[in-house]
Amino acid sequence: MKALLIDMTLSHDLSLNEILSGVFGSISLTAWICLLLPQLITNYKAKSAEGLSMGFLAIWLFGDIANLSGALVTGLAPTATALAGYFCISDVILISQSTYYNVRNARKARQRTRSTDSEASEDEPLLQPRRRSSSGLPGSHRRHSIHHQESGLAPIKRIVTGEDDTPDSNPWLHNTLSVAAIWIVGAAGWFVSYKVGAWDKPDVPEEPSIDTPVAIGGLVLGYASALCYLCARVPQIIKNYREKSCDGLALLFFLLSMTGNLTYGLSVFSYSFEPQYIIKAIPWLLGSLGTIVEDSIIFYQFRIYSGNAAVKSDGSADETA
Repeated sequence: MKALLIDMTLSHDLSLNEILSGVFGSISLTAWICLLLPQLITNYKAKSAEGLSMGFLAIWLFGDIANLSGALVTGLAPTATALAGYFCISDVILISQSTYYNVRNARKARQRTRSTDSEASEDEPLLQPRRRSSSGLPGSHRRHSIHHQESGLAPIKRIVTGEDDTPDSNPWLHNTLSVAAIWIVGAAGWFVSYKVGAWDKPDVPEEPSIDTPVAIGGLVLGYASALCYLCARVPQIIKNYREKSCDGLALLFFLLSMTGNLTYGLSVFSYSFEPQYIIKAIPWLLGSLGTIVEDSIIFYQFRIYSGNAAVKSDGSADETA
């Protein structure tokens, strides 16, 4: 591997740091491209986004907008700038889906409430609750319904969505394999792009000095994005704590987020070891690597609240039996 890297460095005039930055950036890009799929599929199957905190998504979007602006202003690594733009697109897609389901489900809940009030009768006091239970809010007993829709492709679907409800399954193992696949595909993607000449070095204009107004403005935007990233997961953590549940969240969604943040930070850090570059990259490193701690808290919540989800699922099954 070292010989191959040295050969590429000599033949294409790429430094080892640029090669590592490109590989890490490609892995990060792959993780972020796939990031939405588990949560989008989970929301679609449940016809609900009640497990997600809209505050989490909104603050995340603000952070990505500031991140993109800062990356453009300071002339950050190409992979970092490309990822920042993709982050914004991803946020808009997930927020749009979540808003759609929230609005639709709220409207249906109001309609059911009015319908229930108008049809209530003293002659059938025991039947009405059963009817409400069988047509509850989308997602209220989604795990029970999903269980009865198992098919031959169910194991693959569970790996994609990050959900697995069978007692003898190991979703953490399935998700770890999925993350490993992301690393393999991302690294392979960089080598393919290298072979087709995508990483031939063009003439790059000189980057602005760190003391210029443009560079200072970029740093301010970078720190603003880092602050947003560090604050974004707080509403989701609080929501999980209050509800004592992570139901409706895809575990793989957060695993891919951690993978993307880790390799994104490594991509920025590997691009150059010069003090001037490291200083201007500090906010992006804080924003990416700092959120890993908060993701770890959410993983812990997944762990301790998994029993609550099982009890809730059993209770829902009893009601609909």
